[in-house]
Parts: sequence; C-alpha cells; structure tokens
Amino acid sequence: MHQQRIIDTITRLLAATDPGYDAQLTRLLDQAGRIFVAGAGRSGLIARFFAMRLMHGGYTVFVVGEIVTPSLRPGDLLLVISGSGETETMVAFARRAKELRAQVALLTARDRSTLAELADQVFRIGTPELYGKVVGLPLGTTFELAALFFLEATIAHIIHEKGIPEEAMRTRHANLE
Repeated sequence: MHQQRIIDTITRLLAATDPGYDAQLTRLLDQAGRIFVAGAGRSGLIARFFAMRLMHGGYTVFVVGEIVTPSLRPGDLLLVISGSGETETMVAFARRAKELRAQVALLTARDRSTLAELADQVFRIGTPELYGKVVGLPLGTTFELAALFFLEATIAHIIHEKGIPEEAMRTRHANLE
C-alpha cells in the first residue's frame, strides 16, 4: 500500500511538470563551461547522484563543498536543488555565483522563492497544490523523490539525444570500488 502511494504521488508530480524541462536542462548543461551542483541535506544527495550521472555522460561536473571543487568562473553553471527555494546556504551560493557571472539554475517545488528570483532558469517539479495533498511522505521526501526521477529521466534524455553508449559511460565509472 505505501509503495503504491509513493509511486502514485511521484507520477502525479511528474505529470504536472513541464515536459520540455529535460531538453531545456540539457541545453543549459551543454552550454556551460563546467557544471557545479549543490543541495543541502537529502537534496544534496540527489545533487551528488546527478553529478555522478553527468560525469558518466562525459560532462565536467563538480559538487559544491567537496574539497577538490575548483573556483566558479563566468560561463559555468550552478545547478541548485532546493524544494523550498529558501535554503540559506544555497541562497548564498546562488548570490556568489551571480557575482561571478555564472549561470544559476534551480530545481525546486516552488517557483516563487528567494532562489527563484536569483536563478536564470527555474525548473519547478509538480505544482504547489499537489505537494499540499501528500500524506505519509514527511519532510520533503516527495520533492526529493520527484527530483531524483526527473533528473534520472534527464540523463536518459541526454543519453538518447547524444547516442551515448553504455560502454562509454562504463569507461568513466569508478574503478577503485
């Protein structure tokens, strides 16, 4: 019962998400000099997951906050994942990115927020009304799962659009496991 509730909820959210977002996000990724992803808490875990898949796809990508992450430069893209759009550390990162003349994209549940005002592109997953009707998925779980599905679908779009064979992705996969 709970598994079906989660599947149904995520399905409704993704059905209410702009179907052109995967192509729009792909264009941003392709135009970026380098890609930086950021998120706090569980959204940060989703950001790391997406960064790994982007690396598998051949993109130059970094996770904000890692010790080996280089400085942001003009022409780079900062992709922030924040359900609320108000996470203080993410707001600070976005402000700094704008100062450095980098592009800022936001993946969120709310298209009206401090981060949305700072972002060059906002990707809203679902609609606010749908989040208000969720029962049994606490503390942002709904957004995080929908964001994970959306970003994985975007990777599938990239792989299909660019014709990236799984063998090529496998050559980039970690081999010190």
